[in-house]
Amino acid sequence: MQPKMKVSRVFIYAVLILFALYFLFPLYVMLSTSFKTLDELHTGNMLTLPAHPSFAPWVKAWAEACTGVRCDGMQPFFMNSVKMVIPAVLISSIIGAFNGYVLTHWRFRGADALFTMLLVGCFIPFQAILLPMARLEGFLGLSNTIGGLVVVHVVYGIAFTTMFFRNFYVSVPAELVKAARIDGAGFFMIFTRIMLPISLPIFMVCLIWQFTQIWNDFLFGIVFSGVDSMPITVALNNLVNTSTGVKEYNVDMAGAIIAALPTLLVYVIAGRYFVRGLTAGAVKG
Repeated sequence: MQPKMKVSRVFIYAVLILFALYFLFPLYVMLSTSFKTLDELHTGNMLTLPAHPSFAPWVKAWAEACTGVRCDGMQPFFMNSVKMVIPAVLISSIIGAFNGYVLTHWRFRGADALFTMLLVGCFIPFQAILLPMARLEGFLGLSNTIGGLVVVHVVYGIAFTTMFFRNFYVSVPAELVKAARIDGAGFFMIFTRIMLPISLPIFMVCLIWQFTQIWNDFLFGIVFSGVDSMPITVALNNLVNTSTGVKEYNVDMAGAIIAALPTLLVYVIAGRYFVRGLTAGAVKG
């Protein structure tokens, strides 16, 4: 290898390492703070490692998070988010797959206009649909329930999942679908036997995208949930903003990490499919 190439490669790696440290530094501060006692926080430095690591802040964050009405711990609100995010992700992804399949291989008059309207839905701000969605929730009898939150996130996520699947299915050769039709396969058989089995990369994209959006959502959670159906983001907000004397930053940091762990795990497990699924169909679509 030539000396210039070595120098350039060392420089590139040095820059990448600096950027990585820059983005990981807040996580380090959060982790180290969450294992420190209040006395150590008041007398020490936030950048130092905990002298006497303690799990007490984690236990308190999990067991004593307040909703403003009562203190039940973050556990029930964590489970509320789990009950909300799993069906919302699955339903929106399946509907998106079905829509993408129809818009690419079973085209009809007005398909392009419909897809354009769905794309517009990707850019509608959350605040614009709060009142119409509140009326719909009341009409359906789903106000202040986890089921109501599922409906909200499914409706808002369909535009994104449809776009992802449509761009992916564009890259599937039309001849494959035509051959299946000649062999007697119908609409649903082609969808279930041909399209779905090759859709794992784009399903991973939708899973990561929807899971992240829904799990981290705060606006819909605080507007459409009740005391017993609050997601973990609302519980975390109440934990951080509920003060009973001395501000417990170690408990706040532990609660923030607890709330962020599921999305981190999803990225670690399924992240390698993300870029592959996003770029699929990029050239042809």
